[in-house]
Amino acid sequence: MANPIDFYFDFSSPYGYFAAVKIDELAAKYGRAVTWRPILLGAVFKVTGGQPLPTIPLKSSYAAHDLARSARLYQVPYRLPTKFPIGTIAPARAFYWVGDKDPALAKKLARALYHAYFVEDRDISNPEVTGNVAAKLGVDKAELTQALNDPAVKERLKTEVDAAIERGVFGSPYIVVDGEPFWGSDRLDQVEKWLQGHW
Repeated sequence: MANPIDFYFDFSSPYGYFAAVKIDELAAKYGRAVTWRPILLGAVFKVTGGQPLPTIPLKSSYAAHDLARSARLYQVPYRLPTKFPIGTIAPARAFYWVGDKDPALAKKLARALYHAYFVEDRDISNPEVTGNVAAKLGVDKAELTQALNDPAVKERLKTEVDAAIERGVFGSPYIVVDGEPFWGSDRLDQVEKWLQGHW
């Protein structure tokens, strides 16, 4: 099988959510697997000087309009959460903890967390909420909640974020195919063209 696609995303990123709904199906059309890699945009912004969209004058109101329009284009259920953006340490740590034992379940968890935040308006920055979402998928909530404070789990996420920054990841979603980077859910068409044959 050809190299897996690396899919970097932050759980607070609406564009990351849109890509998460589509990426595995797109990759499978071309015989590719996808390695999901949650990151923390807060750590990335410290390097790039970036800011969350809602804090940027002019751009923030456009972004709110564009997100609703993009959701219609991708035919994805979506509503702007009441609390936006949020810190995503809890869901990202949960993903890696689950993923080390069961990568397929970790992807299901990621999709469920995105749905909880961008469809049900649940604050997944709260470890309790993240635990409840995971529990519905059969994950032991008490074990997960304890793991979120485990130094090894904390270090695992830090290592992943540092490696992403080292690789040049500066936003969400950030998709790497055979070393070729694509930033943004609006680049999925380009990702598909690349998968069809390099241009």
